[in-house]
Amino acid sequence: MKNSHRNILALAYLGDSVYELYIREYLLNKGIEKVNDLQKASVKYVSARGQAKFLNDMLEQGLLTEEELTIVYRARNHKGSSHPKNTDIVTYKYATGLEALIGWLYLENNSSRIDELMKYIFDNH
Repeated sequence: MKNSHRNILALAYLGDSVYELYIREYLLNKGIEKVNDLQKASVKYVSARGQAKFLNDMLEQGLLTEEELTIVYRARNHKGSSHPKNTDIVTYKYATGLEALIGWLYLENNSSRIDELMKYIFDNH
């Protein structure tokens, strides 16, 4: 759990990139090739609203380990109050929780767990 003490927003920053790469690869593998179409299709996955929904679903299903929950809750409870204009603060904090989790798993070299969580998202949404 060595990376769990890193700045939680830095984990989310990294996780955002890793997450988006998974989304882009998934959409390309679905046969979507036009950039405009890729952009439109990705919104469902990369929007704060979508990310918050995916995380809430994982929480409801009990899919996360105690370590993973610790990362998610740290991100969700981070004291920052800024958020994009197009979403409320609660939704934004849940989205940040998912991104921080992905960033932490990436730094832990746990790509198999990222694969599992992303498969859950792709299969259930």
